[in-house]
Amino acid sequence: MNANRKDTGTDWIDPDDAPELDDTFFETADEYRGDTLVKRGRPKANKVKQRVTMRLDPEVVESFKADGPGWQSRINQALKEYIREHS
Repeated sequence: MNANRKDTGTDWIDPDDAPELDDTFFETADEYRGDTLVKRGRPKANKVKQRVTMRLDPEVVESFKADGPGWQSRINQALKEYIREHS
């Protein structure tokens, strides 16, 4: 059991005294398929991206950011296209 998880407590004995299970309970509950715990969150990528720090001209960054969320992925795609075209 994870030490950070909030203990739901079992200070009741009679099933009629059991706490009501609300939406919050089900949103944070563990899910099992048979005996297998279903992991939450984003699955691990087959190919992990490498973190880098680089400096770009402000107009380049502003242009990619202007198209909304995912601007870093679009820069990555633009660099991949450049590599394909110039290999």
